[in-house]
Amino acid sequence: MKQLGLIGNPISHSQSPALFQSFFKQFPLEKWSYDLFPLNDAIEIHELIQNHPDLCGLNVTIPFKKQVLSLIHSLDVTASATQAVNTISIDRKGPDAILTGYNTDIYGFENSLKTFGDFSNCQALILGNGGASLAVQFVLKKMNIPFLIVSRNSSKYALDYGALLPELVHQSELIINTTPQGMWPQIDSKPVLPYSAISSRHFCFDLVYNPAETAFMQQCKKHGATVCNGKKMLELQAEAAWEIFRR
Repeated sequence: MKQLGLIGNPISHSQSPALFQSFFKQFPLEKWSYDLFPLNDAIEIHELIQNHPDLCGLNVTIPFKKQVLSLIHSLDVTASATQAVNTISIDRKGPDAILTGYNTDIYGFENSLKTFGDFSNCQALILGNGGASLAVQFVLKKMNIPFLIVSRNSSKYALDYGALLPELVHQSELIINTTPQGMWPQIDSKPVLPYSAISSRHFCFDLVYNPAETAFMQQCKKHGATVCNGKKMLELQAEAAWEIFRR
């Protein structure tokens, strides 16, 4: 038996188990399982691996994508470039476990964004500056799409939400929510924006996929924007992670 799983908190809403079960059915002669492992702290990953000897890979979600960096032995180019990890391969060497970190969010976001529209002449706003945001920033840089980051706390690299004026929202035709706001069960929450500045010129992408239409998406659509959730990104990043786990 080979075991995979997801670490994060909260994760009871995750659709990853169902996705990986669909992958497993393609290889009926191989024995795989997928489990949810809610952790209170990233450091608990060591005990988790020790207590589950068949565990050979983990997906990582909020809030641990940056926290696991110091616990991993090596990073591939995607994780090193973003300094965020959403996939961990576990290589057992006797009593030791060698952990390698990857960032398949890059593949998932880039390819789902391409199906959403052409943004070559757009300016973007990225809402949030956590682990998922780092993958989005990487992709937009690669695609030569200029962007500004909006976060709860202003910094050298980010505006705070209070500084987000309607004129800036109006100019930014691509708006990407990388925060967990609106994610089940807090489905009524949404980023604090001057939504009245959004129009039919806007494309609003929410990385949240549960619920399928978040409060952020509903508000943007109300003002005429084209909206998209993170379901396709989830599926694509999972496919990339599955390729890593089966190596």
